[in-house]
Amino acid sequence: MDYPNDQAPGAPIRSGIPEHGRIPKYYAVKAHVSVLIDELGEGGTLPTERDLALRYEVSRETVRQALRELLLEGRLRRRGRGTVVAGPKLEQPLSLASYTEGVRRQGRTPGRTLIGLDRFPCPEALAAEIGVTRGEPVWHLERVLLADDERVGLESTYVTVARVPRLDTEFDPDSSFYAYLHDRLGISFGDGDERIETVLATPREALLIGTPPALPMLLIHRVSRDASGLPLERVRTLFRGDRFSFTTHLGNRPNQR
Repeated sequence: MDYPNDQAPGAPIRSGIPEHGRIPKYYAVKAHVSVLIDELGEGGTLPTERDLALRYEVSRETVRQALRELLLEGRLRRRGRGTVVAGPKLEQPLSLASYTEGVRRQGRTPGRTLIGLDRFPCPEALAAEIGVTRGEPVWHLERVLLADDERVGLESTYVTVARVPRLDTEFDPDSSFYAYLHDRLGISFGDGDERIETVLATPREALLIGTPPALPMLLIHRVSRDASGLPLERVRTLFRGDRFSFTTHLGNRPNQR
């Protein structure tokens, strides 16, 4: 197969069109609308479904299916009763950097809305992950993540009360938890383990983040340790699949064969 001269290296080969050339009608409409998105630019208003159906001589249901995929991919977003071109996805580094650092690096303003801060006896499954015995008091900090006041994720952090005894009185829930640990308590992060998977938000999660339940989410599980190697936190974070991508740097390990 000849490689197209205008093929972007990160794009699907042949724009996703099979070699036999036959594609569903909605996919052809999606390709046309993708070109239109590039022409309109971020914030541009898309024509109505009716206008698009007339322009491409297809049914409104065909247009609706094409727009649905572009919405899920983060190319478009709803605004009131209309549809506009979305901005680029937020790139979050896969590192021990905080959410705050990742968002600020892209010129956006991070924020958080507190859902709850609860103290309870640590259950057995959680105790094994944060290195305490069952029944020891732990905090559960739940917050909605914001970028320029747009809801983009939901974060649950579990940490022992012994490590942060005054979390309920000293910590500003709209600020970086990592900055609080470092600047106020002198706790530095050493390393951590992360696992990423795709999920659909539960009805509660979709309500808190403000998305349809069918929207795919990126779920990150993290267990972090401090500079001494002691378990520090257990985090479960949901990121909107239409608004986030993740980056990491890869390198060779010394003496690795």
